[in-house]
Amino acid sequence: MLDIILMIIIIVSAVLALIQKDLLKAAILTGFSGGALAVLFQILLAPDVALTQAIVGAAIVPVFIALAVKKTQRGDA
Repeated sequence: MLDIILMIIIIVSAVLALIQKDLLKAAILTGFSGGALAVLFQILLAPDVALTQAIVGAAIVPVFIALAVKKTQRGDA
């Protein structure tokens, strides 16, 4: 039952990240989706894949997206 709830959370957060206008919110939702996927991998008894997903999908990718958004924003000048 928990795996079905996690799958729904992953799908909903991924779709919300795709339709989000604010790119920082999209980065946060991407990390949320990656974290839920890491938990799902742990439940499915794949701890090595879960650890990799937690590091890359829930931490590094959202940070890189947020940094890219921050670097490309225009100033008021």
